[in-house]
Amino acid sequence: MKKAFTLFELLVSISIIALLVAIASVSYGAAQRKARDSRRTEDLNGIQKALEQYYSSNAYSYPLTSGGVAVGITPTYLQNWPKDPKTSVDYTYVPGAGTYCVCIALENPSGNSDSLDCSSFVASGGANYCVKNQQ
Repeated sequence: MKKAFTLFELLVSISIIALLVAIASVSYGAAQRKARDSRRTEDLNGIQKALEQYYSSNAYSYPLTSGGVAVGITPTYLQNWPKDPKTSVDYTYVPGAGTYCVCIALENPSGNSDSLDCSSFVASGGANYCVKNQQ
């Protein structure tokens, strides 16, 4: 008598493998989102440090903006202006009178606004990350 797998055993095995692949792909996607969010926060922290160095070196004033990018920061204070790791769009620098703001919406949502208004980002304290002037 030949020993072989039955059709039912093969279907069960294929179903288990498919379930494991589905779980792994969901976990992989979540890990990628978390990694991109980590990169975003590190980029914004780097921008904040560069802007504070610029402030100290340039008569206690923050740089102007051109297309959402701080003028005069690269290459002296930052090698290049960082871009979002998913969309490759520049982070938007919003200068004010003696102040600035750079915000980004993170991918792990919590129902907050995606607006670049610093006051709404800071007040919500959810899935958004902002850096503001330290002076």
